[in-house]
Amino acid sequence: MSSTAHAHAADHAQDHGHHHHKETFITKYIFSEDHKMISKQYLITGLIMGFIGIAMSILFRMQIAWPEQSFKIFEVLLGDFAPDGVMDANMYLALVTIHGTIMVFFVLTAGLSGTFSNLLIPLQIGARDMASGFLNMVSYWLFFLSSVIMILSLFVEAGPAAAGWTIYPPLSALPQAQPGSGAGMTLWLISMAIFIASSLLGSLNYIVTVLNLRTKGMSMTRLPLTIWAFFVTAIIGVVSFPVLLSAALLLIMDRSFGTSFFLSDIFIQGEVLHYQGGSPVLFEHLFWFLGHPEVYIVILPAMGIVSEVMAVNARKPIFGYRAMIASILAIAFLSTIVWGHHMFVSGMNPFLGSVFTFTTLLIAIPSAVKAFNWITTLWKGNLQMNTGMLFSIGMVSTFITGGLTGIILGDSTLDINVHDTYFVIAHFHLVMGISALYGLFAGVYHWFPKMFGRMMNKNLGYVHFWITAVASYGVFFPMHFIGMAGLPRRYYTNTAFPMFDQLQDTNVVITLFAILAAAAQLIFVFNFVRSIFYGKRAPQNPWNATTLEWTTPVEHIHGNWPGAIPEVHRWAYDYSKTDAEGEYIIPGQDYVPQTVPLKDGEEESSH
Repeated sequence: MSSTAHAHAADHAQDHGHHHHKETFITKYIFSEDHKMISKQYLITGLIMGFIGIAMSILFRMQIAWPEQSFKIFEVLLGDFAPDGVMDANMYLALVTIHGTIMVFFVLTAGLSGTFSNLLIPLQIGARDMASGFLNMVSYWLFFLSSVIMILSLFVEAGPAAAGWTIYPPLSALPQAQPGSGAGMTLWLISMAIFIASSLLGSLNYIVTVLNLRTKGMSMTRLPLTIWAFFVTAIIGVVSFPVLLSAALLLIMDRSFGTSFFLSDIFIQGEVLHYQGGSPVLFEHLFWFLGHPEVYIVILPAMGIVSEVMAVNARKPIFGYRAMIASILAIAFLSTIVWGHHMFVSGMNPFLGSVFTFTTLLIAIPSAVKAFNWITTLWKGNLQMNTGMLFSIGMVSTFITGGLTGIILGDSTLDINVHDTYFVIAHFHLVMGISALYGLFAGVYHWFPKMFGRMMNKNLGYVHFWITAVASYGVFFPMHFIGMAGLPRRYYTNTAFPMFDQLQDTNVVITLFAILAAAAQLIFVFNFVRSIFYGKRAPQNPWNATTLEWTTPVEHIHGNWPGAIPEVHRWAYDYSKTDAEGEYIIPGQDYVPQTVPLKDGEEESSH
């Protein structure tokens, strides 16, 4: 960082000192430009959206387990869409659609990147704040606005969007196709356009901050893996999100302005519509060009968090730091050339299918490198089994089990047999959904003291972890089997198909586990909210970690450090490091903070 940039940072800090004595409630908690407050806003909004998404999944799981049965709760929550307590088929599709949208975009994308990129990038690279506090605030409020519009779409008279979270045309392109294709679909598209604007503003801010605002001595090879993961995630977002925006805009034109980008010869009740020349497959290409990188936009931040939490709690340097960075970069590159594996049954040329099979199987290599490196980090470590560590190890477990089924789905010949069955749902929920959620929980338990200055209750954390771990495998493990038996996804009842009758008991078991998993999250919320107000006060560095965020005071100040920004002298993973005589570098302390200068004759570990 140049001397002028340092001077600018110092001025910036002084400015903050003058401005922020007179903070009002609104400038501190609502329209805040402080990255720490914005990260809390993202986290709490994401958790609220998460609960709405989970509640929807419980409703449609009840419908699948006990089809055409009357439930009082359906009547209370769904009103006209559940006459006499029996769920309407269109409402079932709408719940599946909005559940998928909320969980993928509003919980996992914003909950992980929005929360932890905001919290950790300035703190771990040694910056006073983000490159632009104002843009950061705007990106959160756009996210909040898009969340509100998505929830409002549930209250549209004809019902919310019901074309699946992938919103394939013609269901999404023809307002008259089904009840959910009308105003609910329009609101879905508006919400997603605003969400993408928020995501792009946030991503550009993260990239600029990491490149320009690192403190003295913080070279790229001294960055914690969390920052590498957030940085590369932001780059993937900038590359791929505009493609979804273009698809959404073209879809709006098809819906409202009579164009025909995604529509071709269509008949509705014998009437020939005037569309010609378009192709729904074009929409699939545009959607999945974002949709597959999106999987990694969700999972890479979780991988970065798990790497950090694991190294701290194994009291060992992360194994293969440079290989970890290389695999993050390889995943980012390969993620943009595998989207066609979602389209093996769309009439794709078999040769093109074999190309996508090759690139898909290739991406297993950097993912496997990460998994092996995590396991090797744990090997012979002095493991501190706190809640953050348990969720990190759980994430490695679900990432491996979910990833193995990806090898089957990534092969164009094998995929045809299980495409659009519950096998696919089991695969992506484990490898992306549950793994990312575990990363989110690991991050919340680990950095809660940094966010709120208090500790979360450890015993409640253990109960939360074990019920969640057992219940989530209880939900998604049996799904592989009903998927291999051919049970299609998105059918609101299978009673019309006698060959699926024997799978009904399995669906009941899955639903009971889903209810148990949802109940476990209530324990987390109780622990989270109670700890904010009544948790034990946190010490400055509760986990004995080496990274810069633990050098800031527990009481938050805008600008992070009260005096000068600390200088960095070593990489982020000096745990259990000894000198030539076998003594710890700092006597009696098994870790060396990044701010401690190298001793005479001591070499930096990451090289």
